[in-house]
Amino acid sequence: MAKIEMTDCTIKTVKDICAKFGNKPGELINVLHETQNTLGYLPPDVQKLVAANLDIPLVKVYGVVSFYSFFTMQPKGEHPISLCLGTACYVRGSENVLREFEKELGIQVGQVTPDGKFSLDCLRCLGCCGLAPVCMIGEKVYGRLEPKMVKDILAEY
Repeated sequence: MAKIEMTDCTIKTVKDICAKFGNKPGELINVLHETQNTLGYLPPDVQKLVAANLDIPLVKVYGVVSFYSFFTMQPKGEHPISLCLGTACYVRGSENVLREFEKELGIQVGQVTPDGKFSLDCLRCLGCCGLAPVCMIGEKVYGRLEPKMVKDILAEY
């Protein structure tokens, strides 16, 4: 995914999103959610613009973005992969599944493939412990994963 340029269009988009929520500081999470859905991620310049429009300190915006794992300051791939490393998934072999994703994609956790198609991240729980080990690609959940399944899963995309 390309780096966000703070063009007039991007600035207008962010300002419009803030205005949609009445430029109210209490709407910060909603503003950030919609902004990230629109732009793909929340780089520092976008956070500054949100802070200015909601008339709140930049540190508050940064605090929310850095606290909630849903928000990201780094671009994601077209198909973001999130692999669970929570207790149930870890005990059932998610680390081996992770190594297979890294091998197949040629990237490490936190990186994006050179073509921008995939990004790879880990998280602590998807709430699907009965299906462990589990990952999500976009909004689709894959459960009872084994390393040998990774190649076929990626082929779907």
